[in-house]
Amino acid sequence: MIKISSLEKQYSSKVKIGPIDLEIPKGSFTSIVGPNGAGKSTLLLMLGRLLEMDKGDIFIDDFDIKRTPSNILSKNLAILRQENHFVTKLTVKQLVSFGRFPYSKGRLNEEDAKIVDKYILYLGLSELKDRYLDQLSGGQRQRVYVAMVLSQETNYILLDEPLNNLDIRRSVEMLEHLKNISKDFKKTIVMVIHDINFAAKYSDYICCMKEGKIKEFGRPEEIMCNNKLSKIFDTDISIIKGPYGPVACY
Repeated sequence: MIKISSLEKQYSSKVKIGPIDLEIPKGSFTSIVGPNGAGKSTLLLMLGRLLEMDKGDIFIDDFDIKRTPSNILSKNLAILRQENHFVTKLTVKQLVSFGRFPYSKGRLNEEDAKIVDKYILYLGLSELKDRYLDQLSGGQRQRVYVAMVLSQETNYILLDEPLNNLDIRRSVEMLEHLKNISKDFKKTIVMVIHDINFAAKYSDYICCMKEGKIKEFGRPEEIMCNNKLSKIFDTDISIIKGPYGPVACY
């Protein structure tokens, strides 16, 4: 379980994240949604210890992320940032192999290689594995980044806009993969996403943020309500019954 208590980040007298108190169930697939500037990515970066918190505590199971050594935390928590700047003269396989660094320290063994190949295959990258990153489309690179994070094989996975640069088909494929990984391997996945309908279809829980605070948290059927979403996004939203569940119409 991820437990967040009294979490705050102060940027200025007018810009503040928190206080946030939240518990994310273990083994769940949770989406964080909200308007631009709501604090979604900031929250995710603090969860991943890539941004220092000003106040509060975050626990990943029994690990206090402020005090847990990096070599231990990296075997339990993986994060994919929205912006990634890797050397373009790396091949797909080389980059995915970086996910094994907490275990291999750069010297891959046979087990590491099998795990890398598993996620290359899982995300449909087998034909691209020997290509350099600068030879790939934006969508292909995004799948490589996700494969790298998955190859870290942590119990907790944080993803900041993993659908960036993906078309609708690839977005659906990615979400299907992530949902199956969470379900089949009992992984806890927390994802920042803009599309509320994708969040509703694939998530176990939806966390709605606005102005740096958690406004709603619950099952998709609890969140997908006209009044709740209209207040979160400051626009009229109607919920209709679709073939796969409720759908938000703007």
